Amino acid sequence: MALENIKPAHGSVKDIKRVGRGQGSGMGKTSTRGGKGQTARTGYKAKRGFEGGQQPLQRRLPKIGFRVKNDKPYVINTDRISLGELAELTFESIQGIHKFPKTIKKIKLIGTNTKNLVSKIKDNRITFSGSK
Repeated sequence: MALENIKPAHGSVKDIKRVGRGQGSGMGKTSTRGGKGQTARTGYKAKRGFEGGQQPLQRRLPKIGFRVKNDKPYVINTDRISLGELAELTFESIQGIHKFPKTIKKIKLIGTNTKNLVSKIKDNRITFSGSK
């Protein structure tokens, strides 16, 4: 047995489909492309998701399963709002003095007075300018 004598198993290899070779082949005339029209022409390519003018499935279904996560901290300027009268700075104590949306999860203190307030911060949700 030599490499040049090896053949594939009987029936495992099919002949390629040759279209446009006459009526007798069964694939003549329109060459399996149907009748006239855009799809019968060479170079035709439909857009992905195109359904012939019908509203595509991806536009018919509602938009679900996406939520914007806004993790940016709410910034409070200590030069404009005095937080010095508070004994300790917690998320709830600042919420009592200053109104901000309920969706806020972090607070950042900025301004020249922040260095005096650093020792009063008792909540890890509160940071000050200059800290990481």
